Amino acid sequence: MGRRLALGFGALVTLMLIALMQAAVPLKLVGDGAERFATQDMQRLLRVQALSLQIEGVGVSFIRLLNAPRDTRVAEYADVDEQNRRIDGIIATLGHDLADAQQQETLKRLVACRAIYADAFIATVDEIEGDNPAAAARALTEQVNPALKAMLVESNALLSRERQLVEDQLANAQAMLRRIVWLMAAVSALVVAIAAWLGWRTTRSVVMPLARLESGAKDIAAGNYGHLIEATGLQEVDRVGEALNTMADTVSQRERQISQQAFEDSLTGLPNRAALLQPAQAGKARHNTLALLDLARLKVVNETLGYTTGDSLILALAERARTVVASAAADGLISPEPVLARLAGGTFAIWFGTTSRHDAQALLTQLEHVVEAPVSCSGQLVDLNLVVGFADFGEAGTEQPVETLLRNAEIALHAAKRSAQTHAWYSEAQEAARVGHLGLVTDLRAAVADNQLQMWLQPKFSLATGQAIGVEALVRWQHPVRGFVSPAEFVPFAEQTGHITLVTQWMLQQALATLSSWATPYPHLSIAVNVSTRDLQDPSFAVRVKDMVCASGINPKRLRLEITESGLMDDTRRSIALLHALRDIGLPLSIDDFGTGYSSLAYLQQMPVTELKIDRSFIDKVDASPGTQRLVHAMVEMGHGLGLMVTAEGVETEAEKGTITRLGCDVMQGYLGSRPLHGKALQDWLDRLPAADRAQA
Repeated sequence: MGRRLALGFGALVTLMLIALMQAAVPLKLVGDGAERFATQDMQRLLRVQALSLQIEGVGVSFIRLLNAPRDTRVAEYADVDEQNRRIDGIIATLGHDLADAQQQETLKRLVACRAIYADAFIATVDEIEGDNPAAAARALTEQVNPALKAMLVESNALLSRERQLVEDQLANAQAMLRRIVWLMAAVSALVVAIAAWLGWRTTRSVVMPLARLESGAKDIAAGNYGHLIEATGLQEVDRVGEALNTMADTVSQRERQISQQAFEDSLTGLPNRAALLQPAQAGKARHNTLALLDLARLKVVNETLGYTTGDSLILALAERARTVVASAAADGLISPEPVLARLAGGTFAIWFGTTSRHDAQALLTQLEHVVEAPVSCSGQLVDLNLVVGFADFGEAGTEQPVETLLRNAEIALHAAKRSAQTHAWYSEAQEAARVGHLGLVTDLRAAVADNQLQMWLQPKFSLATGQAIGVEALVRWQHPVRGFVSPAEFVPFAEQTGHITLVTQWMLQQALATLSSWATPYPHLSIAVNVSTRDLQDPSFAVRVKDMVCASGINPKRLRLEITESGLMDDTRRSIALLHALRDIGLPLSIDDFGTGYSSLAYLQQMPVTELKIDRSFIDKVDASPGTQRLVHAMVEMGHGLGLMVTAEGVETEAEKGTITRLGCDVMQGYLGSRPLHGKALQDWLDRLPAADRAQA
């Protein structure tokens, strides 16, 4: 078979070589034309297009120059001069590249128009510098704009002619390609005829072995990796069969690895949430109870002793829980084949069947007993503490999917934590309590009026000097009945209902009052207040802020407004207009949680902001993540390129601080520097500020 195939393919190769030799010359011509098109014609077309864009852009820049205050004209002059230099550079380059007579004539007219524009530009600048805006506007309208329009007409004429020349070249190339196609078609027909004859000659000796290969490949595609392809005696076919057998074995191993990664927790080896929710689990009808276990104080352990210690606790709990569950199933306390899964962090789920809640309580007792012994981590003994939420089918015994049980167990777990209990069973009353959280929004208006809210301040520190440069204001709510209410509970509802604007108004008033009291002792400290998406949608927001700042008498530069990236992108046109209105007041502006939204650089450079705050999700463990470091470095470079101060949020370790300092961040904020402060703790912090800090203006 090898000799026959070699003879046939040799003939085919000979014919193909003849065809290639026949097509070589026209193909070379086409290739030369394509190279000339890519290196010369296309580049010249792009330069002509760039010329038109630069002419349009210089008109816009001239308008900004005309309206710019005197103290900002230097930058605007630089922008206009740079664009004029680009126009002159392109014209000079085209003078050497244009070979078409019609284009050369057009270029001469363009040069003449450029000279007229240069005179008009100088005349207009003289009027601007003479503080004669009316005359400058007339010069712009009567001299500069007509000159630019004439230049644009000529540049568009150049562009049209260049496009026509390019189209002509493409048409010629297409015609040559058609001739090559006809030639190749004739040779291909001959090749097909010979191939058909060769196929007929080799069918008898090849079809059957190939059919076996096909059958084996279909088995592999169907997931049947145990069926091996037998040898046929043909060396070539047997090599392919061996390759397919090897591939089947490799794919089988990789599928097992993928399944393991998808449905198995990498730390403990237990099933994960995806495995627990698999449709295959639905067949376990006897499993009527789900216990959700949460390893208490895991976050504190991670922060204090490190994540390695936290992982050791998780592994210890997994091993002890596995032993208890297996023993309970063997003793008949719970149904056979219970499912123990790790969901996330220190949270585990046990899905099992039981005849009564008493048996479930007995299982809990065994769990509590085995976790009594502390875990030794690097010579440090650490206690294990569990909080458990139970959910079952209820007294009616109505069957429920595992998703519902998991949700109900989570509600029970939160109820146990709120009541400082070791465990709780799900009840409809707990569900009603969750619904009752919605009532917080109703109480929020009264909370603002009665000063139930509190403004906590978290310091921000310069990474270059280590000195405090300001604080961020954070809202807290001390409810007269519910006690402390976390912002995570009421802020999302307030944002949805529009009540968040009341909170923003209150926070601004508190910040301005605090800044007034700091005018003498801490004149260098600023306060940053978060602005919600709802505030960005309010046309009167800038006016209200201006009135409040004027009434307070403070320097507007000491009040900073922070706007989330996602909020800015909800309505970019309105947001940019509002930012400019706020910037005109003199307020510095920050983009908060940068990296979590979908902001465009085109919009970002239009926003009059002074600070970029990198979201804490990028800072967490940045010292151990080279990929995140590259991303943060890119954000810092972009921020500095736009002239912005770059702040890193959520800095909690010295390693993170060292990394962000090396990456070029300017300011840090997080628990490493200070937690949010209020009342006496805030005053104590202010009193500890170095004298040099207080002396800053």
